Amino acid sequence: MSKEKRFDGQVALVTGAAGNIGLATAKRLAQDGADIVLLDIAADKLEEARDEISAFGTKVETVTCDVTDYKSVETAVASAEDKMGPIALLFNNAGYQGTFTPVQNYDPEDFTKVIQIDLIGAFHVLRAVSARMAAHRFGRIVNTSSMAGLQGPPNMVAYACAKFGIVGLTQTASKDLAPHGIRVNAIAPALMGPGFMWDRQVELQAKAGSQYFSSDPKEVSDEMIKGVPMRRLGDISEIPGVVSFLMSDDSSYMTGVTLPISGGIL
Repeated sequence: MSKEKRFDGQVALVTGAAGNIGLATAKRLAQDGADIVLLDIAADKLEEARDEISAFGTKVETVTCDVTDYKSVETAVASAEDKMGPIALLFNNAGYQGTFTPVQNYDPEDFTKVIQIDLIGAFHVLRAVSARMAAHRFGRIVNTSSMAGLQGPPNMVAYACAKFGIVGLTQTASKDLAPHGIRVNAIAPALMGPGFMWDRQVELQAKAGSQYFSSDPKEVSDEMIKGVPMRRLGDISEIPGVVSFLMSDDSSYMTGVTLPISGGIL
């Protein structure tokens, strides 16, 4: 007789599922027994992600969706539930980092794009999914914020604003949804790497030109890591377990909380 897994019989929706954090977390939720709905705007990468998740033996569906379009989100969520059943777990993770430029030079169009994807898109997904969760009087939601949403970094005004907004969204939604049996929490990853996103961040901070970082990417890398008490980058593999914990009964009294994944204290 097989041991029951943490999320057996539950459906989890993961947005930004074709990205590193989304896919790694979808794998963990599948490993914990959940059936998975993978949502992303990148249809080709979703099919690759589906193949990886299928290896865990759970049901998997993919949905292509632009989270900045609310009607598209509503349609995607309805389609997911028609195919898989009620969504019990939501990892609200789709995002875009934006450019690295001092605020006085920041491109207004890019600022709008970051807010549209990272904050408004997150609201769209949370709104559409939570309305359905409320009808079933059960739900577990984890939003992706960032340490940039707890400590505003230089040259990242749009991303910081969006991720500070996610903390506010999490806190207010947790109060609005608690009477319906829905818990809402967030994670705030810090420096994650190595990989493309880490290399991009280091290179763009070096190019941005500020008193805070060198113009040499290698020196920027060292400067940033020295700001972490553990003196190392976080690994993507260290995120999914935190998400799983926040969705599980082990955190049954927690709502409205943003957990830093930072390698040290705030």
